[in-house]
Amino acid sequence: MNHFTVIEEKYIQSLSRKLKRSCQIKKELYFRYEVKRGLRNEDHTGVLVGLTNIGDVVGYRKTNGQVEPCEGELYYRGYELKDLIAGYLREGRHGFDEICYLLLSGELPDYSELEEFSSLLKNSRTLPDYFIKNLVSNPPGKNLMNSLARAVLDLYPLDEKAEDRSEENVAKQAINLLAKFPTLVAYAYNSYRHIYQKQTLSIRHPREDLTTAENFLYLLKGEKFTPLEAELLDICLSVHAEHGGGNNSTFTVRVTSSAGTDTYSAISSGIASLKGIYHGGANHKVMEMMDHLKFNISNWKDETEIGAYLEKILRKETYDGWGIIYGIGHAIYTKSDPRAVILKEKAAALAEEKNRAEEFDFYTKIEKLAPEVFYRLKGQEKKILCANVDFYSGFIYSCIGIPEELYTPVFAMGRLPGWLSHRLEEVNMSSKRIIRPAYKNVTSRKAYIAASQR
Repeated sequence: MNHFTVIEEKYIQSLSRKLKRSCQIKKELYFRYEVKRGLRNEDHTGVLVGLTNIGDVVGYRKTNGQVEPCEGELYYRGYELKDLIAGYLREGRHGFDEICYLLLSGELPDYSELEEFSSLLKNSRTLPDYFIKNLVSNPPGKNLMNSLARAVLDLYPLDEKAEDRSEENVAKQAINLLAKFPTLVAYAYNSYRHIYQKQTLSIRHPREDLTTAENFLYLLKGEKFTPLEAELLDICLSVHAEHGGGNNSTFTVRVTSSAGTDTYSAISSGIASLKGIYHGGANHKVMEMMDHLKFNISNWKDETEIGAYLEKILRKETYDGWGIIYGIGHAIYTKSDPRAVILKEKAAALAEEKNRAEEFDFYTKIEKLAPEVFYRLKGQEKKILCANVDFYSGFIYSCIGIPEELYTPVFAMGRLPGWLSHRLEEVNMSSKRIIRPAYKNVTSRKAYIAASQR
């Protein structure tokens, strides 16, 4: 990294102020030219930019052009998520592999197909020895998402057909990535733990007798996990697997795929997007905020005290000064986020197992009171709020013993089948067209002035 002199630092500060001024655009221009900022309509619904057969996110209904709040629903290939998870839990098994098969193929597998698919994944988990050596010996950086993006790109030279975008080859790449991704995540963390925390470097080899969730926990911490922990991780992966084509990271994968890039580059671009604190990195902010609340609120059962402190946060009088209660509210969901509903139900049992029931109860009180405080201060007509998936996912990861550095990488591990499915759809669409929206330039034309006359 470059180290600048004091004079150079002052120059850069001056340059950055000019850059900031040059980036300012008057707000009224967006209205004049009917710009859909963030690809959102004025009623905050998303601009329709494509069609998909994969996921469907339902957070509101439209009647006569008006947005009406409703209980959230999430569908994978037409099947409601809560039914998929309830179905495999009734049979006492993990279901993430089944979710992957459904998203990639468009169909639910029978037992024979599922066993064959799971065996294919299990047989492909291991990384070459030299790849492992490079992965764990190179400094991973303090944000593992960057390391993960680099590791995926490093798989490119191992693939002799990396640029082959035929349907069959992209499917092979998808299966290979699904199998190896948890291994990449676990090894990246092991390297991080060794380099930055001065811990012993432990590299365990993947086991073919374990499910995806069990194998990841084994790679991370050996056999020190309970059946409930593995079940909860499997559910977390399932609820994160897909969220429509419009979420930022999936849309990023579709944009880069539409340009004709390779699978490894496309998935790395999705990782880069998910890293952002307004997307997959949000669960870090929830945990940080909850730690702040637990420290500053003396009675976790006193709803009056809790509500008063939440009001101070919204008034930007405490915590980080942004006036946001993290984990509350969503771009699409209004009355409920179905993923949060599923995780909340399962988190209760985990909290009991880990003797953290009081803390879990505190979470539920925040979930209940935050919208009430928001409506009291800003009015309910502004927005209908509910807890989103990030509100409980961090708590679950913490109970399982997953380090906070891995929260977003685990999110990526879950979202990978969705990214790959959308890439397959984008590459194989009958009407292929590079995604290329328009930006209107609003700078006035200027005559060139010679340097000597400026």
